[in-house]
Amino acid sequence: MGSNINPNPKTLTTKLLFISLLLLTNLITLFLSSTYHSSTCTPNFTTTTVATTVEDSTGDGNLPLEFFASTSPQKLPLGFNRNFNSDTVHPPAGSACTLFPDDIRSFMSYDVNGSCPDDEILSQRLLLKGCEPLPRRRCRPAAPPNFPPPIPFPSSLWSTPSNSSVVWTAYTCKSYTCLIDRSRTQRGFDDCKDCFDLNGREKHRWTNPRSNGLDFSIDDVLETREPGSVRIGLDIGGGVATFAVRMKDRNITIITTSLNLNGPFNSFIASRGVVPLYMSISQRFPFFDNTLDIVHSMHVLSNWIPETLLHFLLFDVYRVLRPGGLFWLDHFFCVGDQLENVYGPMIESVGFKKVKWVTGKKLDKGPQFQEMYLSALLEKPFKDSW
Repeated sequence: MGSNINPNPKTLTTKLLFISLLLLTNLITLFLSSTYHSSTCTPNFTTTTVATTVEDSTGDGNLPLEFFASTSPQKLPLGFNRNFNSDTVHPPAGSACTLFPDDIRSFMSYDVNGSCPDDEILSQRLLLKGCEPLPRRRCRPAAPPNFPPPIPFPSSLWSTPSNSSVVWTAYTCKSYTCLIDRSRTQRGFDDCKDCFDLNGREKHRWTNPRSNGLDFSIDDVLETREPGSVRIGLDIGGGVATFAVRMKDRNITIITTSLNLNGPFNSFIASRGVVPLYMSISQRFPFFDNTLDIVHSMHVLSNWIPETLLHFLLFDVYRVLRPGGLFWLDHFFCVGDQLENVYGPMIESVGFKKVKWVTGKKLDKGPQFQEMYLSALLEKPFKDSW
């Protein structure tokens, strides 16, 4: 027997209301996702916009939006990547950057897709204070208006480049002539004051050992290795890269780290036809383990560096050297009994084997200051290096 069942009007109304709410919720979700996608996933790369500031949640003050855009985590477009073991990239920036909000605000405030401020002094000070690596920027740096063609190789190795190859605003000298003459005409201290004079002391560095034994020659050092086994290396704080130029004459490739301390060191190094690396002594070397044949440093590694930082740095030198590789510590500077009580034990703790170890008095200020030099040639052992 059939029977007619009339639907409950109350139940029907409830179902219609539920369906309406469901549709409305989906529409709102679609609207929000479309808005979010258009504003964050598909930015306008062609429009010049003014960078603004936002309140930093860490309490360090107002920081530019560009700083967060440069340093914030970024989702990988294709999702989880096994090489990353993550679906997110975290752009590196020195942990100390947010400690200097005023400097970061100046550094990261510019028109996106426009010109960067001419702020070399500011950026280098940030780097030296620990904001390293510096955050990336979306602006074009200042460049010389009449940049000349490079001097052809090999003439470039011992030629002074054109003044028009440099933006001079950050430096006391406004020409290479001034830099070449400053050791004779300028009072006060400047890093590597006579380095730009390629016809002065640079012309003879590492060519002939002096009688005091502290000055090793490149050929004497290379004679301690099998011919052709020293091929690539690093010079830490290499001035104007004369060490790299000398090694290039011997078919050895050297990368030179340098800053621009009141002089265009990196531009000058590049103009010579060798590779500059703009970084401080605080940053981990950007090389894989056990890869370099030689690491050299002259004057830079000395007692002005905090002891713990120096200890980490020495282990980083050890890390990047291959077994059998050489660390040439050239004119390490210290005072009194520091070598015996501090730096000698520190260097030995790293695990190097001594090939040469020569000490001598540093007398340019007078014997009363008890200043000492150490020149050492150290080998990463073939065995027991781990």
